[in-house]
Amino acid sequence: MKYSVVSALALAASSVNAHAIMQRIMVDGVDQGSLTGIRAPSSNNPVQDVSSSDILCGAGAGTSSKLITIPAGASGPTQVYLAKVDDAVSASATGLKWFKIASDSVTSSGVWGVDDMIKNTDSAGFGWQKFTMPSCIAPGQYLMRVELLALHSATAEGGAQFYQSCAQIKVTGSGSFSPASSAEMSLPGGYTATDAGILANIYDSSIYTSYKAPGPAVISCGAGNAAPAPATSAAGASSKPATSAVSSKVPVSTSAAAVTSKPAATTLSTVVKTSEAAAPATSAASSGSGSGTAAHWGQCGGKGYTGPTTCVSGTTCKVQNDYYSQCL
Repeated sequence: MKYSVVSALALAASSVNAHAIMQRIMVDGVDQGSLTGIRAPSSNNPVQDVSSSDILCGAGAGTSSKLITIPAGASGPTQVYLAKVDDAVSASATGLKWFKIASDSVTSSGVWGVDDMIKNTDSAGFGWQKFTMPSCIAPGQYLMRVELLALHSATAEGGAQFYQSCAQIKVTGSGSFSPASSAEMSLPGGYTATDAGILANIYDSSIYTSYKAPGPAVISCGAGNAAPAPATSAAGASSKPATSAVSSKVPVSTSAAAVTSKPAATTLSTVVKTSEAAAPATSAASSGSGSGTAAHWGQCGGKGYTGPTTCVSGTTCKVQNDYYSQCL
């Protein structure tokens, strides 16, 4: 069976307007409906304080009255976590232990998870990223947390931007996986602003072979269900958070549309939507000379940048580092 997790993500690979809200889940090509089983945040703005409870499922996330059933052996998106609960519809996200089932980091040639997602953009403007639900996952109800991490401003502490949402799912099958304590993480608390995968310079190409996504390693279904050694990041489609470090790709999608190809195993997808540039202008940037207006959260300057340097009304172009200025 094929499963697709849909996120409407205002994201462009170069400008990194990464605003994501998971919006839909598809089962065998059947759209379960807008926000069905999804705890939608109150806005698509990033979370930058990793000690805030908003790091769980996004700012102001409520609950849904629905549950999505997913057989073990399925696929999903970017960095993807599960937390076992008795009742996913009513469970609080606070105080749970999260384990990672998918992570799409960066290849040795510098292709990030978000790049892959954008590359898979469909005619509706949604980019897809896929991951596989491990077959060993024990049946039962879970909260599934999908995380996109934007690293374009992460050279300064507090500059990394998290976009995450949670879905309420029910896993079926005959798995019996029980994560080791070393494979679990609490949120907030599991991330710190100075973690190597959060405070990072994506403009230094040496990161392509040394980057490790934040959080524990992706779980292993092997003997003892022990957590594997942390993955480095030259892995293409299986360990990489996006240029704006956000990805988790073990066949999954990140976008708001259906997946077109059907893998043998069950597939989860998260969707991302490319953002449009906005309207009026206000501010100038450090370099770049393109015409037009940069959107809120969009790039407006930096070394080698040639796009618009004027920001949409109400925002100002602020230098984040030598390579990136952003409309904030």
